[in-house]
Amino acid sequence: MSKSPTEPAPRYLPALVPPGLYDKAPAIRIPDGHDVWVGEQAWEALRAEIDGGNTHIAIDTYPGTDVPALIAELSKALPGVLVLDVESEAALAKEEIDALIADHLTDDRVFGVLSHHDVGDFYHPARLAALAERIAATGTPVLVVGWGAALVPHPFDRVVLADLARWEIQRRQRAGAPNWRADNGGDRALLKFKRGYFVEWRSADRHKRTLFDRMDYVLDTNGPLGAAKLIRADTFRVGMRMAATQPFRVVPFFDPGVWGGQWMREVCGLGDEANYAWCFDCVPEENSVLLKIDGHVVELPAIDVVLCHPDELLGGKTTARFGAEFPIRFDMLDTMDGGNLSLQVHPLTDYIQNTFGMHYTQDESYYLLDAAEDAVVYLGLRDDIDRDGMATALRSAAGGGEVFPAERFVNAFPARKHDHFSIPAGTVHCSGKDSMVLEISATPYIFTFKMWDWGRVGLDGIPRPIHLDHALNNIQWDRTTQWTTENLVDQVREVDRGPDWVEERTGLHDFEFLEVRRHWFTGPVRHDTQGTVNVLNLVEGAQAVVESPTAAFEPFVVHYAETFIVPASVGPYTIRPHGPGEGQRLGTVKASVRGTARD
Repeated sequence: MSKSPTEPAPRYLPALVPPGLYDKAPAIRIPDGHDVWVGEQAWEALRAEIDGGNTHIAIDTYPGTDVPALIAELSKALPGVLVLDVESEAALAKEEIDALIADHLTDDRVFGVLSHHDVGDFYHPARLAALAERIAATGTPVLVVGWGAALVPHPFDRVVLADLARWEIQRRQRAGAPNWRADNGGDRALLKFKRGYFVEWRSADRHKRTLFDRMDYVLDTNGPLGAAKLIRADTFRVGMRMAATQPFRVVPFFDPGVWGGQWMREVCGLGDEANYAWCFDCVPEENSVLLKIDGHVVELPAIDVVLCHPDELLGGKTTARFGAEFPIRFDMLDTMDGGNLSLQVHPLTDYIQNTFGMHYTQDESYYLLDAAEDAVVYLGLRDDIDRDGMATALRSAAGGGEVFPAERFVNAFPARKHDHFSIPAGTVHCSGKDSMVLEISATPYIFTFKMWDWGRVGLDGIPRPIHLDHALNNIQWDRTTQWTTENLVDQVREVDRGPDWVEERTGLHDFEFLEVRRHWFTGPVRHDTQGTVNVLNLVEGAQAVVESPTAAFEPFVVHYAETFIVPASVGPYTIRPHGPGEGQRLGTVKASVRGTARD
């Protein structure tokens, strides 16, 4: 396609990569024969269930669903049906909930302590029992709606899960929505996120798992409720099983930031924000998965795949180690024409367990998808480090004193395209400006102790949180220049080769549980999950196709800079150049959990 004379020449898109390839809405195609009802059709489908008699239905929502609006929609569409709000009928008062979870939220702006509450802890058992008696005595059809509706001790005829992705919850909260049963609509989004991350979403996912086997329908509430989409539970289960047995992508989401750049705008075909700082393109806790059903797209939380099929997706050994939790995170950090990330450190395992209740820590790495000539990565401490002097300078800068002289204390290594820097927890680090980082890391993604943010404020005009005490408690002061150079900077070695491919080990350090391999290839490359989940990104070349040697799944096409998941259950698979990628030298990076492959 020829360029318009006024269209600027691409600055970041590689010459051999056509524009517009990056897929921002990847979907899993469900076979024919499955139904989806949209908007009024969804309510008519529920009416069809009711018309047979005095049917009682529980619609159990995820916290973040606009329950009053859903009740209004149902009441309008289903006259003659008694619609009850389980939350207003039986939940604890807002003040009681606040007191119950106060110790988990703490006074910190960012960090809390992981809650082990069940949704039942937020309800009065006697009021739930009274609601059950009321339903039984009612001579009309009844809908019970709200988070925890299925807790009502009543033999419901049908159970509906009204599901919602965490990224959509965050968008609503940024627009002013409160947390569940909270009067905090005017609070900053950071505080709402903390309450969700440490309390609500943990309880909600535990509760949701109890519904998977008993539910009859799933309602997609990510969009406007007037266009909500209803599918049968069997269709949901088909989609989850398909995702757990074939390569797939979750839906990436992009967010601006104070240091954000311009690379993703061009390569990923983005919109009108001033910059894009983050792309979360493999964080199943927050991302969605799309199911294409009968011409419609149904959006569901990607964590549902993990919760439904942990062994098939993650592999038995990985599940034994992490439980039903996806332990690998891929995201992109764009500082091209932007600014430095904050200077930071992540907690050691013992510290994160004892302080925040998280059972593993945020080890990570920076893989450079692109870099300008002057790009650097700040990593590790200088050999002549003055520990007390650094702490004093950081405290002074945090208090509004002199600018922190980062390069006096921290190494600044030149960063080139395709370099890989390992960052085990406890290592001081920061990507500099004019870099495009593919961050390959463990999943606990909010435990960043910022030490210095280059004197900036956030997009909201407020200084971003600095956590010096946490940081100084975790810095590994012996990770100085020589150790960092020998252990963390681009530790690439060839491990195998074939006629048209080369396999390299690019890390990570032995302190980290992830293993990363890179393949350069011009023809087919054989892979095998060996019983553990693989996460990959096409880091070089336009397009590739993932195929099963036994035709166990349909060929799966991936494009430049896209992250994709290959479930453990897939076993052998191949990747080869495809379409506009044919004739090119392609590259993939692949992460897996070290030590979980089959012997």
